[in-house]
Amino acid sequence: MRGFFVTLIKIKGMNRTVKTVLLIAGIILLIYGICTMIIPKTEISKVSLDLVKIQNNSISYITIGFGIVAIFLSLIKEKD
Repeated sequence: MRGFFVTLIKIKGMNRTVKTVLLIAGIILLIYGICTMIIPKTEISKVSLDLVKIQNNSISYITIGFGIVAIFLSLIKEKD
């Protein structure tokens, strides 16, 4: 039982660090998702002369979603 309380105290002490890491990771993921959505990828097809194909933004949306969730989790206040 003593180990549980020691772990609980360590978790409360690391709470600020975890929130800071989540905030930074969330901001980075959000910026990366927006950049991959805005900047088009150019693909050169070997058969035809299409230089730019229709861009699939599903990975960008997932990255933006993870960034928003990480920022939201970092801003949640702990109950005392």
